Amino acid sequence: MSGIRVLLCPLLFAVAGCATTPPPTVSPATDAESAGMVDIQSLVPDIRLDIRYAGHHNFVGVPIDGYDAPRCYLLRPVAEALQRVEKSLRTRHRRLQVFDCYRPVRAVQHFTRWVHDAQDQRNKAEFYPTLDKRQLMPGYIAEHSGHSRGATIDLTVMQCDASGNDCVPLDMGTGFDYFGELAHTDSPNATAAQRHNRHLLRDAMQAQGFGNYADEWWHYTLRPEPDPRTAYDFPLR
Repeated sequence: MSGIRVLLCPLLFAVAGCATTPPPTVSPATDAESAGMVDIQSLVPDIRLDIRYAGHHNFVGVPIDGYDAPRCYLLRPVAEALQRVEKSLRTRHRRLQVFDCYRPVRAVQHFTRWVHDAQDQRNKAEFYPTLDKRQLMPGYIAEHSGHSRGATIDLTVMQCDASGNDCVPLDMGTGFDYFGELAHTDSPNATAAQRHNRHLLRDAMQAQGFGNYADEWWHYTLRPEPDPRTAYDFPLR
């Protein structure tokens, strides 16, 4: 769910060390339209949404700041690329299930406050059973998320019947937002069938220009990003 956690050094910095990448500028946009984002349901009206941060089934256990509605906003080029992924999967009786899209900056700040609350361990068993909560930041939860730039998506793929209506998520080996090695796309601890399903999703996404974050099988960003230096903080409504 977090942004990429490791900065990759250009070759010329291999000895001297990485230059620090400044955080993105937060746009003054107050809604999706002024940010140049679209609702994915305007392009794929029946896409399956399971926006976890708008409800209680997430690692924090409460609706997250800024998620006033279970919506999926993305910059237009990203939304159009996702539309193409969905179209390609439907030819094989498969569909996408989306967990998260654009994420307001205030939501990332909510995650940060939660990490520093050592007493709140209510969802440890489901989301980080093998880790101490103190390991989650910066290990898994970043101070600045790529989701806030409107180009990153968390999702899975479902297998459907011939009608395309009765769809079941494929077995990926972990749930969404599982913090641990088992969630790595090519984890050797996932079964061959689970890795096959992860690769099925990866192949479909890569065909339309999305890159996978290897530590999270569900996490994809359109490459190159349309606007990598701008984050947004308008609420989902």
